Amino acid sequence: MSPRRNYPRRGRTTPTGPTRNPVGPVSGDERRETGPDGEWAVRRVSGAAATKSYRCPGCAQEIPAGTPHVVAWPVDTGGGVEERRHWHTACWERRLHRGVRHPRR
Repeated sequence: MSPRRNYPRRGRTTPTGPTRNPVGPVSGDERRETGPDGEWAVRRVSGAAATKSYRCPGCAQEIPAGTPHVVAWPVDTGGGVEERRHWHTACWERRLHRGVRHPRR
């Protein structure tokens, strides 16, 4: 018998959380995620591939160059590069519970 876990296992989603498309990736390392906030194309970026810094829309903090993170954009709007957003991985996974924070002025 294994010990009891007091925290959810990675990869599991709540009934209101995002679901991953069982069909597979969109292209290359992209995949689609569907949640109450719509359908998203999502790509994980490794630290080696991240060559510049970005501002995370989830926490309004900087994602330094070289930090692994997530790039996501809405599928249903047909938007291109201008609709891509770079998120901290944890912020992306918790976006439905926190909402988007706006930077201080």
